[in-house]
Amino acid sequence: MTAQAPKATDAEVVTLPQAEAAPAPPPTRRKRLGGRGLLMLALPLVLLLVGGWFYLNGGRYEETDNAYLRQAKIAISADIAGRIIAVQVGENQSVKQGELLFAIDPQSYRIALDQARAALGSARVNVEQLKVSHATAQVGLAAAEATLALQQASYARQQSLVDQGVSSTSSLDQPKLALQQAENAVTAARQQVASAVAALAGDPEIPTDSHPAVLAALAQVELAERNLEKTEVTAPADGIVSQVSSLNVGQFVAAGATMASLVETGEVWVEANFKETQLGALRVGMPAEIRIDAFPDRPLEGEVMGIGAATGSEFALIPAQNATGNWVKVVQRVPVRIAFAADDSEAGLRSGMSALVSVDTGHSTLDRLTGR
Repeated sequence: MTAQAPKATDAEVVTLPQAEAAPAPPPTRRKRLGGRGLLMLALPLVLLLVGGWFYLNGGRYEETDNAYLRQAKIAISADIAGRIIAVQVGENQSVKQGELLFAIDPQSYRIALDQARAALGSARVNVEQLKVSHATAQVGLAAAEATLALQQASYARQQSLVDQGVSSTSSLDQPKLALQQAENAVTAARQQVASAVAALAGDPEIPTDSHPAVLAALAQVELAERNLEKTEVTAPADGIVSQVSSLNVGQFVAAGATMASLVETGEVWVEANFKETQLGALRVGMPAEIRIDAFPDRPLEGEVMGIGAATGSEFALIPAQNATGNWVKVVQRVPVRIAFAADDSEAGLRSGMSALVSVDTGHSTLDRLTGR
């Protein structure tokens, strides 16, 4: 028989210390890799696709904000010297071509014109006298030749008498001397005729006003007339006159000294300085959009009219020369002329205003990559 273990009594029951309970495992969280993972993978892909689309379909427009309006500027000056007697314009006044700006005292130039006209008349008289002298020389030559013929005939008769023994040889001395004098007279007369012809510029029949002396006098008259006309300084073109502070009645002006400036309003263009890296896509005739900073809500249409022959630095007074080894490459800019459309002008445009220019090249990056 198997011995049974004695049962412990209540008193003998000993309470054993309970073992420390093990930490409960964290509740399992279902991994939601489906939605979040897909989003994390899709977002860069979408950004890449969108960026690639913009890159391939972009590059059609070449844009620069380094652009300024330009208008032709003319320096107003007097061609002659004199004292101002009248001023007809004010600062920033609009003028039309041919309108009087200021006038110079014309008195001295009227006197010069009268003197030139008098000199012209004197030159014409001198030419007429030269023609008379030529005619006189011709008459003298004819008379000398006639005398020479008589002396030759007289000498021949006397020589015949000597040959016949009727007269002595000494009787030839006087006829021979007279013949030599007649020959000398003819020679002198011919020289006088030649001198008269030379004084008439080699043409005895030359018109009086074609003679060099008369032509010189006519030129002096024209110069005097021009100087008298230039005493009134007019506007060379339509525009706006500025910097007229030097125009004062009574002031003496020197010939060629700038007295004011005229900004032409007939033609306005934009000088857009594009980077050299942008020029490869630009061609003459491409359409452009122009936004003037003064009128940002009114885009204007334009067209590329020309691309500069050199960068702006090449036209500087002292072009940069870096040959010492401390050279730093800087992207150069080339001026591109943008003309406004004929029906897209703005009356408020002023030279020097800033502008934003965008040229439509007509080809995106994808077109250039595919050769279209």
